[in-house]
Amino acid sequence: MTQSVLVVDDEPNIVLSLEFLIEQAGYEVRVAYDGEAALKAIEDYTPDLVLLDVMIPKLDGYDVCRRIRANPDWNGVRIIMLTAKGRDVEREKGIALGADDYITKPFSTRDVVDRVNRFLGPRA
Repeated sequence: MTQSVLVVDDEPNIVLSLEFLIEQAGYEVRVAYDGEAALKAIEDYTPDLVLLDVMIPKLDGYDVCRRIRANPDWNGVRIIMLTAKGRDVEREKGIALGADDYITKPFSTRDVVDRVNRFLGPRA
């Protein structure tokens, strides 16, 4: 069965490039543009990994991360947080809330795919 990645970001250019590259790496990709849509998408079909921007509308990435980790049905979901906030305190907050990794913007989309592969295994 194909592993799935949920990309949660409100910047269309980032979403398009990540969606394309992650699909090329052999994963199924779904997209959400805000925190509420992300949680709904996870309820509808639990992904293997979530690429989660911190600064998104409705519920921020920290809230989404906290809610994912609070639901025992979603224990196996890996979370990589994406953010323009590069300070150590933000990184520590994301990790403390249960994120598996934390990538600071601007980032190489290839680096993001490499990290997805590290958690899920290369598919291509």
